[in-house]
Amino acid sequence: MNIRRHFLVAALTVAALGSSVARAEDNVLRVGTDATFPPMEFTDNGKRTGFDVDLVEAIGRKLGKQVEWVDIDFKGLIPGLVSHRFDMAVSAIYITDERKKVVDFTEPYYAGGLVAMVKDGSSIKKLADLEGKKVTVQVGTKSVGFLQEHYPKVQRVEVEKNQEMFNLVDIGRADAAVTGKPAAYQYVRTRPGLHVLPEQLTTEEYGMALRKDEPQLTKAVNGAINQLKADGTYAAIVNKWFPAAAK
Repeated sequence: MNIRRHFLVAALTVAALGSSVARAEDNVLRVGTDATFPPMEFTDNGKRTGFDVDLVEAIGRKLGKQVEWVDIDFKGLIPGLVSHRFDMAVSAIYITDERKKVVDFTEPYYAGGLVAMVKDGSSIKKLADLEGKKVTVQVGTKSVGFLQEHYPKVQRVEVEKNQEMFNLVDIGRADAAVTGKPAAYQYVRTRPGLHVLPEQLTTEEYGMALRKDEPQLTKAVNGAINQLKADGTYAAIVNKWFPAAAK
């Protein structure tokens, strides 16, 4: 009996400690991200920063939770979320029907999609003007197939990296670049003489991914996003990272 009592006490102690740890961590929101996609999330002088980072930190404050970031390759975000490595995945993740089969998403928090970047003074004033022009795109991206299908007269100049694509427009070897909205706006913020056409080629929405077994957390995060929009914080974050796109 004494041995059984000893084990019972030990088990209760472990359970109590586990409960205590769980309560202590109730104020922590673990967020998985791949911080390699400026301006959404990236590192600057060793510090994580970006639009998503600022927005998640603001959400954490609204929820009364400390944000704990977990760095992981993009392809591991959904599996890591499902396996409970973190509570939420935020990394410029497009909401898709395929992903919605596995995880839940918040309401869309930002609209991405394809845009065209040109030099100031360019003859390209609207999307229809792309036809017949030299337009640079990154190989293997949605931009290639989209131009093939919707702008068949475009002279595509395919390159390996986003930076090469932007450079070709900068030096005049291409008339425009078609790429993701966040990357384009990030580039023109730092390089005068370039701008993004206001009309987008496509619109796709970003969402924050959460587990299907945590509907209350999804509801809470949605509530926090709505509060941030109501009090002006969301608009300030958009204006900080996408000043030309702020409404």
